[in-house]
Amino acid sequence: MPLIKLDLDRRLGTIDPNVYGMFIEHLGRCIYGGIYEPGSPLSDENGFRTDVLQAARGLQVPILRWPGGNFVSGYHWLDGVGPDEKRPSRPELAWNTTESNLFGTNEFIQYCRALDTEPYICANLGSGTMDEAAAWVEYCNREVGTSYANLRAEHGFEKPHKVIYWGLGNEMYGDWQIGHKNAQDYAKFARLCAKVMKATDPDIKLVLCGGQVLAHDRAAYLDWNWEVLDKCADVVDYIAYHFYFGPVKGQDPHYSTLAQPYHSEQHLRFLWQLIEQVRRDHHVAHPIKIALDEWNVWYRIHDNQLEERYDLTDALAVAIYLNMMCRNCQAIEIGNLAQMVNVIAPIFTSPEGMFLQTIYHPLRLAVEKSGPIALDAYVDCDTYSADYIGLPAVGYLDAHASFDEAAKKLFVSLVNLSKDDAQKVELRLHDADLVSEGQAHIVTGDAPDVVNDFGKEPVTVRSEVLADVSSAFTYKLPPLAHAVLELEVK
Repeated sequence: MPLIKLDLDRRLGTIDPNVYGMFIEHLGRCIYGGIYEPGSPLSDENGFRTDVLQAARGLQVPILRWPGGNFVSGYHWLDGVGPDEKRPSRPELAWNTTESNLFGTNEFIQYCRALDTEPYICANLGSGTMDEAAAWVEYCNREVGTSYANLRAEHGFEKPHKVIYWGLGNEMYGDWQIGHKNAQDYAKFARLCAKVMKATDPDIKLVLCGGQVLAHDRAAYLDWNWEVLDKCADVVDYIAYHFYFGPVKGQDPHYSTLAQPYHSEQHLRFLWQLIEQVRRDHHVAHPIKIALDEWNVWYRIHDNQLEERYDLTDALAVAIYLNMMCRNCQAIEIGNLAQMVNVIAPIFTSPEGMFLQTIYHPLRLAVEKSGPIALDAYVDCDTYSADYIGLPAVGYLDAHASFDEAAKKLFVSLVNLSKDDAQKVELRLHDADLVSEGQAHIVTGDAPDVVNDFGKEPVTVRSEVLADVSSAFTYKLPPLAHAVLELEVK
């Protein structure tokens, strides 16, 4: 029988709400035809799709990253401000399309305000310049009285937007990136940009471009991160980490997909130790945390639309990844699922309507049914081998526990990785007791490959009452299931 032991005093740290963030890019139908569709009967006066906005509000998005992604390395922000009729259409070289520039900085800020989310802008360190990056900060954040702040006011926005979070480019390590640089050249340029951006507004927080874990060259990932942190640690607040995953070729698609979050967790812990070593070596007093600002299941579709249809296995993988980020809350303070609408996304639209993909539901549960304090849960369960990605064992049960001390609520997030077997999970709470009735919020389905579609959403959330709850009780978790137990501490 799987066993989970919990102690309310064994705390890993505080979970930053920003780990539940999202990402939107000028790619496929994410922006145009996704969140922004002027002239549609489903859109408001700003051109924002109201059905999408309502669904996005259900995710309580704390931070939203924009405009890319690969797109940003060829994007010049001045093209996307001012009167629509004066905005130029440009060849878009990252995804080989044409960019109308009708959705730009001010539209993004308006969308963030409508969504009640913090904006996170990624600057162009590909084809862009230091002056361009500093001017963007000035345009967004300075009071009127300087050139670009005055320009913002001319565009109808007297008050500064006060964008706190800024990215220093996107995936500059990759030769697919416009303006691709090696680690030494990127570190030098990022440092110069960071200094002028922070001189423009000392209150901003900067995200350094970190390396990506590539199966064929894992050493290069650490080498890149070492080089850029060594040169920039004193001027940045975060380092970015991107991770997309799916099944391993030749392995069971379900189990190998669900093993991948643990593979990512291993590398994130390496990165965290590297950050701490660089901070010690360079006597950096301020904290540097990890911004996991692109992550998702993605392996099926690789055209210029990326309209992945997600199944139940993918939903369970997302639930595990969310658990993993919260378990590592000391290191990870920002997470941005890529992306929010249509493009490898939880929300999927047509001109007539929308539906919620399977992965929407663990995302919503994570933010709705969790506490701010991450607990150190002890988990004992059966395992399977994942030596194909360097992991000796992966448990059939994934668990994360969080505590809301003010509300006296304990939340236990569980994922049953087994395709076939229910698990009778024994939960033991040390030195505390629980109110005898709680709730279980469950995401499950009939088969790993079940999907949602327009007018048909078999994968959703159902809630049920838990009776006979105590400091030691058993919960039967169905196969192929993610459940969050909501329990009240006496």
